[in-house]
Amino acid sequence: MNTSNGVSLSPWLATVRIPEFAPISGDVHTQVCVIGAGIAGLTTAYLLAREGKHVVLIDALGIGAGETGRSTAHFFPPDEWYRGVEAAFDADHAKLVADSFKQAVNLVESIARSEHIDCAFERVDGYLYALPEQGFQDLGREYQAAQRAGADVTLLERAPGLSFDTGPCVCYHNQAQCHPLRYLEGLASALVRHGGRIYCGVRAHGVDGDRHIQVVRTDRGDIYAEAVVVATNTPFNNVVVMHTKQAAYRTYALGLRIPRGSVPRVLLWDTGDPYYYVRVESPAGADHDLLLVGGADHKVGQDDHPQHRYDEIEQWARQRFPMAQQVAYRWSGEVMEPADGAAYLGRNPMDQDNVYVITGDSGNGMTHGTIGAMIVSELIMGRRHAWADLYDPARKVMHGLPEFVAEQANTLSYYGEWATAGEVESVAEIAPGQGAIVRQGMHKLAVYRDPHGELHALSARCTHLGCVVHWNAGECSWDCPCHGSRFDTQGAVLHGPASSALAAATLEPPPGAPPAGPGDTEHVRRP
Repeated sequence: MNTSNGVSLSPWLATVRIPEFAPISGDVHTQVCVIGAGIAGLTTAYLLAREGKHVVLIDALGIGAGETGRSTAHFFPPDEWYRGVEAAFDADHAKLVADSFKQAVNLVESIARSEHIDCAFERVDGYLYALPEQGFQDLGREYQAAQRAGADVTLLERAPGLSFDTGPCVCYHNQAQCHPLRYLEGLASALVRHGGRIYCGVRAHGVDGDRHIQVVRTDRGDIYAEAVVVATNTPFNNVVVMHTKQAAYRTYALGLRIPRGSVPRVLLWDTGDPYYYVRVESPAGADHDLLLVGGADHKVGQDDHPQHRYDEIEQWARQRFPMAQQVAYRWSGEVMEPADGAAYLGRNPMDQDNVYVITGDSGNGMTHGTIGAMIVSELIMGRRHAWADLYDPARKVMHGLPEFVAEQANTLSYYGEWATAGEVESVAEIAPGQGAIVRQGMHKLAVYRDPHGELHALSARCTHLGCVVHWNAGECSWDCPCHGSRFDTQGAVLHGPASSALAAATLEPPPGAPPAGPGDTEHVRRP
């Protein structure tokens, strides 16, 4: 069973072996079906099982194999910052956001303590800083907005204990970090103890039904449930609506070895473009720490050779942290950026009242996943929640309209690629371990040459809404530049919203060409 959504490896995936759970074998009946075994899905399932609900949790890959296993696992203020939230909504909304972020961290801490989960949960201070050319005045406004929202903040002349001068910064007290997969491992065990059932290697292809029973169609059987929660980073069951209100981005991270204790245990975030964020991890039993540095984001499928982004992050880190030694880990992940800055957590729009989505993490996946679980579990239990309106997935895009329009224009522009030539004229130009788009008559093919020289040909049409996929040399995957779907070199789905594989294709030799040689053999993926 595939348990990863790319070839790069985070320190979490490298250091934890999550127990495997068998797939279903036939139809299943339950009260609640949760789809997605990341922090959002597992927390939702756990909270409901703890209240006595019969819960089935499924995942196409495995526990934490999606974006939670690729997180930098910090709990930090919202990406838009309180000044941005207040400007986009109002001061009352900003207070709700501050409360939700605070309560989410408290819940993770409480669960880790009560369920005896050894996940290195740790309270740390976080610092937002800006270099002079990036606008010190914005920090003053952010400090005031954070205070009005009720956040515990201090305005400082510089972040303490660092090897470089940050200049003025806002300190957000009592933030947190943890080992995300150890936390999920503990959540999974706790869920099972509370009567929940977990099935992995089960891909959901659709959800349909009525207000009484929803049916989750999977490749292993159907699951009948009174309520369904889609917690798959981006929803596969909502073909259009949610995907016009958020955009998919790749984000990159490095883990550099540093001497133990050489960097204070804090969270850092700057206001640059590109921006960078930092935290420190202490691997169990090691004589060193890891400096985790991330950033250099771009839209999914819109950088075919993103390896240079790792170089840029490394250069930035070494300029500020001279004690940094060798790079131990390089990895990337996917985040969903909502149009107005607030995540989408609650009832699925244009659906029955018993289907829910948790999406729009905006780089705060650990926090938003937990907030979403808190809201959705309360709604399923028939209780109102104070944050439900703020995060309602059905809300209209009233804020951030220029960015919303720009994102839609960017998406639409990529449909024009069906009229353009292929990236290479011949498959002979594709090097081992690389992929390229090839035009074949009226069609475009996604062709990958494996390290042994064998060619793997697939339709280049994304199975979500028909964009041309792009090669991602960093993860050896085919990525959709329109809505963020990703596929492996055999066409299998790595990330939604697509729920079905790329179609197999046949490479036709050019007219008059000799038969293919040993290095140009055609490979057709078997269903």
